[in-house]
Amino acid sequence: MTVRRTLPQRVRSTIGAFCFLDHYGPDNVAMTGGMKLPPHPHTGLQTVTWLFSGEVEHRDSLGTRAVVRPGELNLMTAGRGISHSEDSTPTTTVLHGAQLWTVLPARFMAMDPQFEHYVPEPVDVPGARVRVFLGALAGAVSPVRVFSSLVGAEISMPPGGESHLDLASSFEHGYLLDEGAVAVDGHRPQRGELLYVPPGRRTVHLRAGASGGRLLLIGGIPFTEGIVMWWNFIGRSHDEVVESRAQWQREIGAPDADGPSAEERFGIQPGYPGGDPLPAPELPRNTVLKPRVTPMPPL
Repeated sequence: MTVRRTLPQRVRSTIGAFCFLDHYGPDNVAMTGGMKLPPHPHTGLQTVTWLFSGEVEHRDSLGTRAVVRPGELNLMTAGRGISHSEDSTPTTTVLHGAQLWTVLPARFMAMDPQFEHYVPEPVDVPGARVRVFLGALAGAVSPVRVFSSLVGAEISMPPGGESHLDLASSFEHGYLLDEGAVAVDGHRPQRGELLYVPPGRRTVHLRAGASGGRLLLIGGIPFTEGIVMWWNFIGRSHDEVVESRAQWQREIGAPDADGPSAEERFGIQPGYPGGDPLPAPELPRNTVLKPRVTPMPPL
């Protein structure tokens, strides 16, 4: 499956608290096999699953089992630790969507994990249809729980559509073009490109091309805490990540585990039909993972 990793970038680790954005598909599942992600761990983040076509079944160690479809949100809060799987369903023919992560502020890192599913009502504004899955935009407010000031929305535009949207001027924003052509304040991103706009803008002007267009808008107050992000773990230090990996290896009984687990931090989800949990890759040898901070842009 073709996956375009648009965040993090070499010069930018975060947009607001968004720290990861993979844009994938359209993927012919009959040819590629679709999405098959056996149980794997997460810490210190929220996973945001948003689809344009197809279906994905989510299972986690809380006992959750939920199918997400286009226009619906699956939001999983890892907190101190959780494991989950994501698999495209047997009825899916074309899989196309985005996987995003938001980093939890330090004071929420040790919280208990949780899961929410939400179906936002589309909001029609002049020149566009907006589905707000996180935060608030265009008069719509998502009720799901987030831990930083954020916004996330899908914006679909008809051919030649033109729209002005009010923004929070304290937010930085990213615009990911999914299909068609949409100019953002005169800038014309390529498909799969994440266009960055620093704080200070109170409105955005969108203009669709002759075939219309669709994009994702993400944003938030610039995130200034240093984070260590490696594989599926987010921590604040090298040692935190090392311990998260070691605990996961112990829980799944991996060959390199340093003994059996005396606690259940991540949990193993019941009844998963698709194979064994994924072992963590080896950490880089003789390397200390360093926190990274995206410099706060000027207002």
